[in-house]
Amino acid sequence: MSTQATQAAEIAINSNGNTAKKILVLGATSGIAEATCRIWAAEGAQLFLVARNANKLAAVAADLKLRGASYVGTAVADLDDTNIHPELLAHAVNSLTGMDIAYVALGVLGDQAKAEQDFEQAAQIIYTNFMAPVSLLTWLANYCVQRHAGVLAVISSVAGDRGRKSNYLYGSSKAGLTAFLAGLRNRVDREGVTVMTIKPGPVQTSMTAGMKGAEKFADVNKVAAAIAKGIDKRVDILYVPAIWRIIMLVVRHIPERIFKKLNL
Repeated sequence: MSTQATQAAEIAINSNGNTAKKILVLGATSGIAEATCRIWAAEGAQLFLVARNANKLAAVAADLKLRGASYVGTAVADLDDTNIHPELLAHAVNSLTGMDIAYVALGVLGDQAKAEQDFEQAAQIIYTNFMAPVSLLTWLANYCVQRHAGVLAVISSVAGDRGRKSNYLYGSSKAGLTAFLAGLRNRVDREGVTVMTIKPGPVQTSMTAGMKGAEKFADVNKVAAAIAKGIDKRVDILYVPAIWRIIMLVVRHIPERIFKKLNL
């Protein structure tokens, strides 16, 4: 990062005259992450984006600059490669000259049918959705604890609230992530660090395109707005849309003798 860019990141002020938020986005080309970044860009935030698709990442970065982001840094990386995480995260934080928010949005739905027959397929889903985020969050949590500040906002899923035959590999990986976040929150909250678990229901993004009933899924821009608002309020657990809190409360309390016979 050039000296000029560093100075720009250090002194960036948004349109309201406030110091711009410094936000690290991991999995920045996912539909929900991109929509949330557009909100932050309009506020004049400083952003550092990480994703594996170089062309898409460049397009997203260019769009966010046009929308008003005061600084946009990028890194192309496969976040499944946990060996690169320490160097990558240190570079990102240095580029931002600090960090207020880390937004962890990586994840895959995977192919449930193939994963039922092939452990390698199952392991890949679990690794991307659970192991890689745990590696990232371990570094990020320690960074924030040292500074007694910061928000770690992580996309999990309502699918992690109870396993269903249609997506239990994806759901179990998200259940593990949700449990990890709960424990991490219990550890670091007293250090001034917020850990936010984001639990979306089905959302209209490229990841869900083609799924049955996708036209009824939640609008990604409304979901992103709720997430941005929740981060500002330092919410611990956010179901989005909010109705999913009630839906999953009911689902979790269906007796197992009945639930196991349902076609879900």
